[in-house]
Amino acid sequence: MNGGDTSVWPAPAKLNLFLHILGRRPDGYHQLQSCFQFVDLQDEITIRIREDGTIRRVSDVASVSEEADLCLRAARALKAASGCALGADIGLVKKIPIGGGLGGGSSDAATCLVALNQLWGLNLPQDRLAAIGLKLGADVPVFVYGRVAWAEGVGECLTFLTPPLAPSESNYLILKPNVFVPTAAVFQDPELTRNSPPITIHGFLASGGRNDCLSVVRRRYPEVAQALDWLSSYGSARLTGTGACVFLACETLQRGREIMREKPPGCEAYVVRGLNDSPLLKRLATG
Repeated sequence: MNGGDTSVWPAPAKLNLFLHILGRRPDGYHQLQSCFQFVDLQDEITIRIREDGTIRRVSDVASVSEEADLCLRAARALKAASGCALGADIGLVKKIPIGGGLGGGSSDAATCLVALNQLWGLNLPQDRLAAIGLKLGADVPVFVYGRVAWAEGVGECLTFLTPPLAPSESNYLILKPNVFVPTAAVFQDPELTRNSPPITIHGFLASGGRNDCLSVVRRRYPEVAQALDWLSSYGSARLTGTGACVFLACETLQRGREIMREKPPGCEAYVVRGLNDSPLLKRLATG
């Protein structure tokens, strides 16, 4: 039994403009600093409300089981936290590459939390949704809030950036080598840098920061190293998150497309715009 029409919701990708690892906590998680910016590469989530309370996946995602599906896990977590009697049919059109460091799974989870909060009429505050999302993944809260942010802690302590501290909404060329980089493997590597000194927002804006995961990822995944080396011939290329994606800021979208035409074989490529506000916020405002 269901009610209403199917609605469509965006789940944007993100870039880590830098990533510093400050140390490892007693619980095994890492203290970090980063800056999250959204891009207009996005998954699409469809939701149709069910009156019988069932939460059901209506589209298969390659290599993602129902048990691991963050959309379903987010919906069930919200239902458990709120006691809502409604359910949902949830579909996903996957456009963000899996295992690329672009946060697609976390974004999908956040979009389901935000959308169902409205569609189920729960009206829970963002802070509550972010707390539910944090149990699903450290990156989920920033997607719930939907604003460019300076991140600390394990990525959940957020300071939202506004001009002149917000990064410029650059155009980017993103390369995804044909390799899956598991985040846990990178963070568990004994050679990972874990003692970077803290940096300030002004310090990041002046220096651009770096990605402390890069040396480990280069050593473990030569495909990423090759993609980064190739892209670096056009400018200051960077790794996002733990990879596998690497990215380059471009003056124009046209310049990004010109470089993309020369991309090496075995890589997917995306030319995108940087966004300091998630398209999820605009979609939410439309009701």
